[in-house]
Amino acid sequence: MTNAPENTSPKTVVVLVAAGRGERAGIADGPKQYRLLAGKPVIAHTIEAFLAHPLVDRIAVAIHRDDEALFTQAAGESERVSFVHGGATRQESTLLALRSLREAPPEIVLIHDAVRPFVDDDLIDRTIAAVGERQGALPAMPLAETLKRESTEGTVAETIPRAGLHAAQTPQGFPYWPILAAHEKAYTAGRLDFTDDAAIAEWARIPVMLVTGSPHNVKLTWAQDIAMANQRLTSQRATFPDVRTGNGYDVHASGPGDHVTLCGIEIAHSSGLDGHSDADVGLHALTDALLATCGAGDIGTHFPPSDPQWKGAASRIFVEHAAAIVRRHGGRIANADITLICEAPKIGPHREVMAAAMAAMLKISPDRISIKATTNERLGFIGREEGIAAIATASVVFPGEVPE
Repeated sequence: MTNAPENTSPKTVVVLVAAGRGERAGIADGPKQYRLLAGKPVIAHTIEAFLAHPLVDRIAVAIHRDDEALFTQAAGESERVSFVHGGATRQESTLLALRSLREAPPEIVLIHDAVRPFVDDDLIDRTIAAVGERQGALPAMPLAETLKRESTEGTVAETIPRAGLHAAQTPQGFPYWPILAAHEKAYTAGRLDFTDDAAIAEWARIPVMLVTGSPHNVKLTWAQDIAMANQRLTSQRATFPDVRTGNGYDVHASGPGDHVTLCGIEIAHSSGLDGHSDADVGLHALTDALLATCGAGDIGTHFPPSDPQWKGAASRIFVEHAAAIVRRHGGRIANADITLICEAPKIGPHREVMAAAMAAMLKISPDRISIKATTNERLGFIGREEGIAAIATASVVFPGEVPE
């Protein structure tokens, strides 16, 4: 982004008017052009809409002198966007932005309210196409509501026929030099009461052609307008929920003993499993899977086997610790899946008790837990019953969305 025009002559430049304070939308949250819509400032949506149009060469923005930091953050780093400090009124801000283009004058200038973020390509096309050497273009919508004129007593004085009446929108398009001259003439004449640029053009006897506006091209004036616009954008955009999956693997060799501990349950067996803790391969693998979803290391990081306090410890401690870390990061455990790889013991008779034990550790319902078992077809050390292995997968949903 620059604060001065490049020394080239573009064909079409957009002037965004963004120097207002937006009191009607409430001042507590700052100027309305910098309020957030679907996570981005209003003006950022507007700038992006014009930058994406193939006929728009540059954008010049009139901003309040107190808003440079806000604008810089919202506008990003595009070299096609420049800014000038605006004036006390919309009319003065527009004139200052038009003056800033004189060193590299465009053929066509589109003057647009920064708080109309829903401008679309078709509307821009229609407006540009209607601009002539001595003719402006005004997008407008025919009025649908019946109009009433109010009397001084607050009653209806008369009904205004709506035939031929239109609500003006922006962008309003003009040949550059004529609209700059019209603005300068109005300023010199002390005419500072115009509400839009088409009115200045009319006063300066520049013909203005009506083109079809867009019902979506609304101006965000009130706080409720911003809330409705935010709801519209949020409901329309694709969402990418932050769902993360972690995997874990563990294996322990067979050793002396009359039982093994698997998924938190002691099961009678012809041998035990060697390990510093209770050697629960299922829970060890699950601990690693949970920690992986938030980049929190592995089981050895938190419970090193060199630390004597974990000798013989119940592995549920490890799982509950990992689940607590996940929750501190804002995560919700959606699913835990464990596959035990062994020739014996049989897992099927114990599956429901295992699931209930894990549900208590993870604080989720048993239907979100899957425990499966498979043999190694008598191959390798597992096939020879020299050890038991486990693979675990955990799915966790974190707040927010996956970043772009």
